[in-house]
Amino acid sequence: MAESKVASLEGHELADDYVRTHIPKGRWADTWDLFKSNFVKFVIINAFTLLFFIPGVLVIYFKDAVISQMGAAYPFSSNPLFTYPLTPSMQGVEESVYFSWGVRFYALLFIAGLIASIGLAGACYSVKKLINTHGQFSIKGYFHGVKVCFFNVLLPVEVFILFVYASLVISDWSALAIANGASKGGPITAKVFIIIAAVIVGVVCSWILAVGVSYKVKFKYLIKNSFILLFGTIIQTVFMLGFSLIPVWFLLIGQSVGLFKIIGYAIFLFFGFSFIILCWLAFTQWAFDTYITPAIKSEEEARKATLTPKQLAAEKEADEKAIARELLAAGRSELVGIPMRPIDGGTEVKEVGVAYGRADIKRVSEDSQKIKSAVDGYIEEHKGDTRYVEYERLFAEREKAISTTDKKGKKKKLSQNNLLSK
Repeated sequence: MAESKVASLEGHELADDYVRTHIPKGRWADTWDLFKSNFVKFVIINAFTLLFFIPGVLVIYFKDAVISQMGAAYPFSSNPLFTYPLTPSMQGVEESVYFSWGVRFYALLFIAGLIASIGLAGACYSVKKLINTHGQFSIKGYFHGVKVCFFNVLLPVEVFILFVYASLVISDWSALAIANGASKGGPITAKVFIIIAAVIVGVVCSWILAVGVSYKVKFKYLIKNSFILLFGTIIQTVFMLGFSLIPVWFLLIGQSVGLFKIIGYAIFLFFGFSFIILCWLAFTQWAFDTYITPAIKSEEEARKATLTPKQLAAEKEADEKAIARELLAAGRSELVGIPMRPIDGGTEVKEVGVAYGRADIKRVSEDSQKIKSAVDGYIEEHKGDTRYVEYERLFAEREKAISTTDKKGKKKKLSQNNLLSK
């Protein structure tokens, strides 16, 4: 089962600046509420991420601009019947321009991917933090995510770009080969195969990214567990990737319907990247929780995890003093005024059977002595704890404050009642 195969991830959650708390609702209801109630935070995350994707957008823009400029300069549409001198054959020239400039410009996508990985690392970590803490987000946390997740994000991004690059180049080459009179079978087959390979690699890289921003593990375990989780949830993965990419579908439909393109650009401008990351990481978190025991803490544990050692020590001392005051209200007693050793984990005394001898009596005596020594050692070790010191101090102050003689000048006996009164 997948549970046992991904056991190496358990206990290695990547949560350096937050503590995961319990989900008050179901996974998807909680995700929807999270998106609605923290929409502004998702817009901020989207804006930061969009900045790092600008180089990739510029690469595509300048590629199209250069080719358009060449299209205006080259006599692609000249009519040889009315042009002198006659232009040479233009067969395959347009496809050759697309291919040659595409090879150069698309290579720049690797550098753009390096920059985009910065924003993607911060966005993924921030969205994961929002999911696991139900709303915690800060700009500082965004860049902390870049620090701890960058290399785990860079790997799948660059591998995916490699296959995208191959798909674009082979598509342009296919068009060039067909334009020059080559058989269509080979180029089209190559184009179809590389596109299918790019899609499959994209799915795998999506899981590598999800595991990389969620767990701190070695490279080989990162790859291994990504494949295990992918094949363990293959149907859900395909569906959720399709759902997550809704903003992309708007842009694709927009190639034919202008209104959808406007909607698609508006979505990406405000929350498109955040939406894709939220849907995908919410799904992968569900998969992680299905196969891996989550490191969930209570709200109180999460609060204490954010305190400094000095604050924790001060809080512990305050708690101990509060316990001492509660014990004071119950009256003075050695049962609460002296440290008591816990019963569990102590020395075991074996029972003596019906028939026993001198050796059995000696053994019981030695065990009893060990217990007594352990109890005395525990008292000595803990008698300086705040609760016991405070307990004795409070009673001492009460005894000093209370008159020990009555109206006739006789010594009166102190009791719980007069100790608790002023």
